[in-house]
Amino acid sequence: MTSPLLAGRWLAGLAVLLSVAAVLAQIVFPLAEGSAADAVTALVVVLLAGAALVHALASRGAVFALALLVGAAGGGLAAEAVGVATGFPFGCYDYALDRLGPAVADVPVIVPLAWVGGSYPVWCAASAVVSVLPRHRRWIRVPLAAATIVAWDLYLDPQMVTAGYWTWCAEGPALPGFPIPLSNYAGWALVALCITLLLAVTDRAPSPTPRTRMRRDAAPLALFAWTWLGSALAHLVFLPDLRLSAAYGFVGMAITGVPLLLAARRIRPWRSRMHGKPADPRARRSSDLAR
Repeated sequence: MTSPLLAGRWLAGLAVLLSVAAVLAQIVFPLAEGSAADAVTALVVVLLAGAALVHALASRGAVFALALLVGAAGGGLAAEAVGVATGFPFGCYDYALDRLGPAVADVPVIVPLAWVGGSYPVWCAASAVVSVLPRHRRWIRVPLAAATIVAWDLYLDPQMVTAGYWTWCAEGPALPGFPIPLSNYAGWALVALCITLLLAVTDRAPSPTPRTRMRRDAAPLALFAWTWLGSALAHLVFLPDLRLSAAYGFVGMAITGVPLLLAARRIRPWRSRMHGKPADPRARRSSDLAR
């Protein structure tokens, strides 16, 4: 009979494999054209969502993983279905249903999965950032994660609109350089806040040390860094029509990305204790005398 610990390690390993596969598929995307690009897009979304759900199950348990699925996928689908039908909360838009696979209520199935794959790495990054803050300041995790999910769409929406996966018909103020109404980002803020509140309620596992947390969440944190920095590079170098969104997304996601890098530099999760200073003050004094 497989022990829970062994099962958790297998799931964590699977999450890493799915994450690596997602990154490789994203690297292929700028090289693909036509139906091949559509297939790669769907594959990336499925791999990211799979990596998120598997890692959430391994690291935070079944209740949290279910909340992620229901909140991000279910809530995302509900918001998108209402949005397509009424224009609320994002604005007037339509999906290219002939390119994005099966749909429910005129919303391609991969769209709610994208909410899962995008939200979870951001949640892990925001959690890592607040883990080094005093306890009375950790309430900032929910608004920080919600704002960063919105910032992620500064990459996503320009790329998908430019690729023709959906079109906007809303009027009013738009994102400079792109036909994307600013109402879209207000809608994203509303949905992201609902998702992160649900994740906060269900992320009740015993809080590990910041170093342990970063080690445990290495795969989603790497995906976060890849999304933040890799998307900026891809939009700037390989997708010339998206150079402006490279700046938008890079600056927007930096609200979590920069503190995450500073936290990682401070606690150095990649180093074992034996390579750092001794934990015992007496051992540290002995080490200093030896020098």
